[in-house]
Amino acid sequence: MTAAAPGAAGEGDRLGGPALRLTVLVGENDRHHHRPLYSEIVHRARAAGLAGASVFRGIEGFGASSLVHTARLLSLSEDLPVAVVIVDTEERVRAFLPELDGLRPAGLVTLERCEVLRYAGPAGAAGAAGHGTGEGGA
Repeated sequence: MTAAAPGAAGEGDRLGGPALRLTVLVGENDRHHHRPLYSEIVHRARAAGLAGASVFRGIEGFGASSLVHTARLLSLSEDLPVAVVIVDTEERVRAFLPELDGLRPAGLVTLERCEVLRYAGPAGAAGAAGHGTGEGGA
């Protein structure tokens, strides 16, 4: 899932060099007001003008509850782990953290320093912001 918004790092404000990666690990069935929590995080990141957000669905994992969630056929669990990954400048990511605190996600939230080597949409797609272009998110 990719999201870009006005004010996001992009054409005139390229994202490159030192950055911060925010990873939020939650359950696939976690909700915020009847909406999947991972979706709420992505939409809030877009509204905050962050460079991008991606959601990755895990096939197996466990967290604080120590209950293993798996996609294997014989398992009854369908609440698979989901990772929301957001990469932007340290200033923008840290400014977004209060939004995340307001959601009170049950799970794991990490921050890691990283380096952006490339952040660009498809050639000739100025303003397309990844809509139907196959552009990856964070």
